[in-house]
Amino acid sequence: MEFTRVFHPFTRRAFVSRAAAAPFVIRHLLSASPNSTLRLAAFGGGGMAWYTLDGIATHPKVKLACVADVDSSRVDHVKQKYPDAKIYQDWRQMLAREKHNIDIACISTPDHMHAPQALSAMRQGLPVYVQKPLTHDLHEARGLANMAGRKKLVTQMGIQIHSRREYKIAAALVRNGAIGKIKEVHSWSEKKWGDPDPLPDRSDTIPSTLDWDQWLGVASPRPFIADVYHPLNWRKRLDFGTATFGDMGCHILDPVVTAIGLTAPLSVRSEGAAPNRQSWALDSEIRFVFQGTPFTAEPTMPLAWYDGDRRPPAEIQSLVTPGTIPGQGSIFVGTKGAMLLPHIDMPLLFPSAQFAGYMMPQAESENHYHQFVEAVLGNTQASAPFSYSGPLTEIVLLGALSTRFPKTTLEWRSGKLKFHNVAEANEHVTRSYRDGWKVKGLG
Repeated sequence: MEFTRVFHPFTRRAFVSRAAAAPFVIRHLLSASPNSTLRLAAFGGGGMAWYTLDGIATHPKVKLACVADVDSSRVDHVKQKYPDAKIYQDWRQMLAREKHNIDIACISTPDHMHAPQALSAMRQGLPVYVQKPLTHDLHEARGLANMAGRKKLVTQMGIQIHSRREYKIAAALVRNGAIGKIKEVHSWSEKKWGDPDPLPDRSDTIPSTLDWDQWLGVASPRPFIADVYHPLNWRKRLDFGTATFGDMGCHILDPVVTAIGLTAPLSVRSEGAAPNRQSWALDSEIRFVFQGTPFTAEPTMPLAWYDGDRRPPAEIQSLVTPGTIPGQGSIFVGTKGAMLLPHIDMPLLFPSAQFAGYMMPQAESENHYHQFVEAVLGNTQASAPFSYSGPLTEIVLLGALSTRFPKTTLEWRSGKLKFHNVAEANEHVTRSYRDGWKVKGLG
């Protein structure tokens, strides 16, 4: 499936298609579930997984049926608030044993397990909510989007700010032409999910509560090292996380992509350091070139990403009032002004004097978790389905991949899911899952 064909979920054809399919999906779900209640299976129980499952399970039409977490010490909140939920360590056992007792699923595990868990749930016909980034690798993101389309499943990626009024207003401002046509965009995050140092050469005792083989999942075996992987620092590691860009890019670029209608990038180039053998680098600077849209000033549009200690150049920062640059956000440069969009806050228009008294568009925040439930029930449309969030994730993963080839412009051919000019880069578009963990259609 071509990138540009799946990227715009709000076309009339896509809307009619999903609306037509919904009654059949909903009828199956509600006939299988007592009192019209959707039974939720959660992949992950601690950290962000807790907020995700709780965010969905607080909907009055949802009951948490079961949770799978590789670390039994991280499900205490679940046991206290949802004592009737069954607890597993092996998510494959959960899917097999509970397949007749669940209707929807949410996945909030480390990045490398998103795709195998989500696709396995989708193969059982389950609508899925998956935390960002949608997947660890490019071919996985394309695979999930294609599967969702083929099965006509309700899907949602966990970019909760997508449903907040701040980001909706920012998109409306761009589309209303408040700052004219967009010439370029600069986005950044102060987070530092990278590590220039080699990992410790040791093997630590695996906690009794942790199933280390399950945690590794599709990744190759290696020794457990305390505080290097589980429960947090996996984001720094090549095999498990997707660096700062993977963590925050899906959030921060979401309103950029929505507002301008960006599709697949034509090229991507990293100006920062390369990762080492095990971990992502710090302080990335990644430059994209996109095909122009009706909202851009030129036939192509540049977009720059910075993280860690890097920021947009002084001439870009000078477009906004000194002292207003937040730790994370974007600056949209237009033909009639500039817009600063902090993460997460209201957009600001500059020069300030020019926009004094400007009538801002109106928007209301929605509960992103509950929106997913309402979409499954047939009452609304999910605003971040995989037809949108899959291609958004591809942009972010392309940026992370480009850091492996510093100072090299990588020409991307989205329809073929490959790079045109650097064959070695194509080796990182897909990956192989280890024996015993292979999932049809993925690794």
